Amino acid sequence: MIPRYSMPEMSAVFADETRLGLWLEIELLAVEAWSKLGVVPLAHAAACRERAPKIDATFVRRVAEREALIDHDFAAFVDVVQESIGEPEGSWVHYGLTSSDVVDTALSATLVRAADLLLVAVGGLVSVTKRRAYELAAVPTVGRTHGMHAEPTTFGTKLALACLQTDRDRTRLLRAREAVSVGKLSGAVGTYSNIDPSVEQHVCDALGLRPVPATQVIARDRHAEYLYACAALGTTIEALATEVRHLQRTEVGEVEEAFATGQKGSSAMPHKRNPITAERLTGLARVLRGYLVAGLEDVALWHERDISHSAVERIVLPDASIVAYYATTKMTRLIDGLVIHADRMRENLLEGSHGLVFSQPVLLALVGSGLTRDAAYRIVQRDALAAHEQRRPFRDILAEDPSVSEALGGPEEATKSLDEAFDLTRSLANIQRTFAALEKVPG
Repeated sequence: MIPRYSMPEMSAVFADETRLGLWLEIELLAVEAWSKLGVVPLAHAAACRERAPKIDATFVRRVAEREALIDHDFAAFVDVVQESIGEPEGSWVHYGLTSSDVVDTALSATLVRAADLLLVAVGGLVSVTKRRAYELAAVPTVGRTHGMHAEPTTFGTKLALACLQTDRDRTRLLRAREAVSVGKLSGAVGTYSNIDPSVEQHVCDALGLRPVPATQVIARDRHAEYLYACAALGTTIEALATEVRHLQRTEVGEVEEAFATGQKGSSAMPHKRNPITAERLTGLARVLRGYLVAGLEDVALWHERDISHSAVERIVLPDASIVAYYATTKMTRLIDGLVIHADRMRENLLEGSHGLVFSQPVLLALVGSGLTRDAAYRIVQRDALAAHEQRRPFRDILAEDPSVSEALGGPEEATKSLDEAFDLTRSLANIQRTFAALEKVPG
């Protein structure tokens, strides 16, 4: 992933030094396991550990130079490690193993580390969104369906629902972490033909992984599940970013991203304050979904293994982890600093559509008075259209409509029924059902 969308703690998980360091540790653990079985002399195993090369930029360069000669990155790694340890002890490195034993097990350990970082980041997003949901629980705003004014809600309710979805993403990520927390050291086609299963158990135990049956490689549905968790998280972030983008539009003006001192919104128009973070996160979510497609296509390999997945994974697994982590961190900051214009929300709610957001309770009042639903609907629809076209308060037009007064039992009863229908408190009386669910969310 390009540095622009990378954060150092996640990038470090996928650095060459980290990857080769895991490869070396797995090789050394395997040698030590063989020594416990009496196959490798104890002194030789100890020498391998003591004389193991330092994994740094110099070592990475040596492996790259060797790979340029033999065109096999893992074999190049083994050659350089054995050369560094010396003979005869170095010959025990990679004893009984195939490349994928080490590469796949190291990849699992890497994805576990990445998932742990992501889980911390998601926990932060859940915490911030939950806090702001409670903070804004009673701030009324207009709900929109199809982009049109619908009925009243609160901005805190919007954030509560986003928090609940993010918590489900956390659960998906936990399941994906479990799915990739596996290792295999079972040989060329997974039959342990040249390796004792206890070697696999020893290495996996040391790395906190579970041994699983495999071919030459760990089944790629596990990696696809991890990519799905990243893509699902990105899509949740996109949904929230899309909401911010719409509500920050000039003609809506209900929220806006925090705007730092000295920040510029446009190179040409000094007045602009654009929702650039939300727009950026929307774009990155598209990238994450693309990585998922690539991961799903990696599941179907030929027979016991081919390498069609290899080049794909070198790109999509690091990049998906890095992008998901970046997006989660940025969304956390966006929500934490989100500027709320409560007065504008109330204005849009009560005046923006001339009170049409209360059409359903009026409809129900007319039905409750004895009208058929269709007859009641036609009356409310007619008056709603008049309010919209005349740009007059919907309540006033209803009060002037003889059919409404007659249906509701006369002017006095009609006034009482319309008061109840247009009562914002009544509309929001049950939002605590959402917050009761939110209360159960950890964080």
